[in-house]
Amino acid sequence: MKLDAILSPAELPALARRDLRPTVCVVFDILRATSTFVTALHHGAAAIIPVSEISEAVVLRQKHPDCLLAGERDGVKISAAQSGGVDFDLGNSPREFTPATVRGKTIVSTTTNGTRALRACTGAQAVLAGSFLNLAATATYLQRLTPAEILLVCAGTGEGVALEDVLAAGALAEQLSGKCSDAIQIARQMYAGAQANLTAALGSSQNGARLCAIPELREDVAYCARRDSVSLIAITDASGRLHAQA
Repeated sequence: MKLDAILSPAELPALARRDLRPTVCVVFDILRATSTFVTALHHGAAAIIPVSEISEAVVLRQKHPDCLLAGERDGVKISAAQSGGVDFDLGNSPREFTPATVRGKTIVSTTTNGTRALRACTGAQAVLAGSFLNLAATATYLQRLTPAEILLVCAGTGEGVALEDVLAAGALAEQLSGKCSDAIQIARQMYAGAQANLTAALGSSQNGARLCAIPELREDVAYCARRDSVSLIAITDASGRLHAQA
């Protein structure tokens, strides 16, 4: 089994030219999209439809009025002014996605980087949303599946690397064995230096510092650093929807 990683979203366009059929992709957007998706599914959401653009989400809402709209731009819930008249139901804080709010609901989500990274993996053997919350469950699934290649995809920030995503990739890689690329070695070494206090490490990142500066969002950092609190994987189906699998 080959283990590789994309540490920067600047590498995502190259996936369109790559044969991903023998590859399982695990996408990390720790602060906060994939952590939020895992939380929503854990709390009973029926499915999550990741889309790249706000306009795509609005069109889906018109077709499916019962769905919830979720997402952010610059970390803040999407407003009617940004969407052309529709206030989104939810932002991108995992703590918003309570059982009472999401149980049985299909959620259409658009975020700055996370949904883009998930969409970039179209064509892979399987695409998972990974987080610290469901790291052990994700590792167990991959160990059982033993695909020819596992690609850990860090969603990043803008076009740059996001520390928290690289740490999560390193944490997952620690639980897997195979022929490792240099990118995997980098992620493992970074995680080894941060694992003693993940909350502090995430809080020191660019995204973590930004969230900590917003009083209503600062608790998201510690939440997203929780290890193995959710025992499910978040996997896309043939249509690109994320759903839970025990």
